[in-house]
Amino acid sequence: MSDDALLQVGPYSFSSRLILGTARYPNYQVMLDALRASGTELVTVALRRLDVQASQDGGILELLIDEGYAILPNTAGCFTAKDAILTAQLAREALETDLLKLEVIGDDDTQLPDGEELLKAARALVADGFHVMAYSNDDPILCRKLQDCGCAAVMPLGSPIGSGMGIRNPYNFQIIREQLEVPMLVDAGVGTASDAALAMELGCDGVLLNTAISGAQRPVLMASSFKHAVLAGRSSYLAGRIPKRLYANPSSPLEGRIETA
Repeated sequence: MSDDALLQVGPYSFSSRLILGTARYPNYQVMLDALRASGTELVTVALRRLDVQASQDGGILELLIDEGYAILPNTAGCFTAKDAILTAQLAREALETDLLKLEVIGDDDTQLPDGEELLKAARALVADGFHVMAYSNDDPILCRKLQDCGCAAVMPLGSPIGSGMGIRNPYNFQIIREQLEVPMLVDAGVGTASDAALAMELGCDGVLLNTAISGAQRPVLMASSFKHAVLAGRSSYLAGRIPKRLYANPSSPLEGRIETA
């Protein structure tokens, strides 16, 4: 992985490694203020939960485009590969972008990805010219298969969507990081800034989140904290941490110490 400052997803480059959702804010002004405070350049919107025409005519999409944000449509709410593929094609036509966050959910209760349908959709969409950012379980095998089928980025969950539980299996994240050559981003479960810093320290190339900011008591302040957490975590990862030890390893040299009676 390179030491450059840009997040590269397919042919797209972003200075910020933080990607934000746009749902559940108290109002549009708070959303816009939070996006500005976060420093994000790429924001995601769920096409199945949006009236695209209305949003382009004085709605959320017009606001986001006027602010200069790149739009990342997602297939949230899709439970089959067929639905996800159709939603993606509609998004490309409406928004004129081939960048896509692919979600195929297994059930309403857990909102966990359906790996079989996800792979089926990913293969079809890659073949159709999309640059797919695939939301996945934190399964190293599934993540590797998503890369192998041509996804531009793989985004394993830290924990279930909206749970705020953070990264529950950092060991899987380390394995996934070792296996992937495409960008790896954590998507779902991030609850606070330290979760984002940990994800970046584990080698993630970026963080995608929504509820941790939109649901915070002070969303704008929380957005700012995530901005700094992602930067700090990235720098820490690139700097290379010291190895963990079971016993003490004193920083002051023992040689030449003065013995006292």
